[in-house]
Amino acid sequence: MHVLTSSLAVSALALALAGASSAEPIQVKVFVGSMFEIGENTGDRAGEYQHWYKRYWLDAEATDVPGAFAPVHCNDDGVCGSVLGMGKVNASASMQAILLNPDYDFSQAYYLITGVAGTPPSRGTIGDVVWGSWLIDYDLGHRWAPEEGEPGTPVFMPRKGYEDYRVHQLNPDLVAWGVHLSSDIELKDSEEARTYRMRYPDEAAQAAPTVKVGTHMTGDTFFHGPGLSAEAQYMADLYGADDYLVTEMEDNAIAQVIKRLHGTDRIAAIRGSVNFDQGNPNETTLQHLDPAPGETAGGFAETVENIALVGAPLVDQIVSEWETWKDGVPEAPENN
Repeated sequence: MHVLTSSLAVSALALALAGASSAEPIQVKVFVGSMFEIGENTGDRAGEYQHWYKRYWLDAEATDVPGAFAPVHCNDDGVCGSVLGMGKVNASASMQAILLNPDYDFSQAYYLITGVAGTPPSRGTIGDVVWGSWLIDYDLGHRWAPEEGEPGTPVFMPRKGYEDYRVHQLNPDLVAWGVHLSSDIELKDSEEARTYRMRYPDEAAQAAPTVKVGTHMTGDTFFHGPGLSAEAQYMADLYGADDYLVTEMEDNAIAQVIKRLHGTDRIAAIRGSVNFDQGNPNETTLQHLDPAPGETAGGFAETVENIALVGAPLVDQIVSEWETWKDGVPEAPENN
């Protein structure tokens, strides 16, 4: 009797495993990756994920993925997303865990990396949304204290051996599609943000938010001040990239993970600017980093909403025209 019971148990287990292995993986058409959420995915103050969640996954079941920072959500149209965690290591580890999970088929997927960022006041303003044309790692080189080098010269030098992963140029046709589909979006703004912008003399800083295209600079360090901002632009020039428009912490690392498994042709990245990367002429860098109560930049709520407003048309275009998109990015619209 004991032998019979054991045999039946083994048979049942084998059948269960066979059933599990035969389940079809979810075909992912678009994956949206954000870096943090402030509280819940809906019903409270929105972080980077909430507007996406409300648009695509209100009725979706949360699925835990071993090794990922947060659960994955997917809807019936093949739009999936998750909070990947802040910082290069955190976000890239989550992305790899999700990509390698057999419950998902990423063989034809597109990726939209999204989140908030800082911007230099000479090129951007609070509320801007920037499509990334290039993703650059702010590190992966040699850096030294300014007083230990030649006065007024950069304090960074690239190191050989990192060429394949310190810089990624994103597919120009996909960038052009993103810009084309978001060109008529009316971005949100606030009186608080408008007032804060006036602290800066730069024309770009004082302007209303718009959709832009440029380099995303990825670094775990929250660099601030005109000196390090100039260094970021120096690095963009050094690598032959477009102007540095936003500083963030994850994009290049996530792109490297995707590249190793599926290439970079289907990666898009958008960032919304919620702060300037330096203080105004009347404050020091440390004062800018640790502002007094009531002295922080406004516009966070509007910016995280702007990010979804700008990125969603590309997601919807890919899904609704899947037969056109599934084999690769169509030729970019002529007006871009």
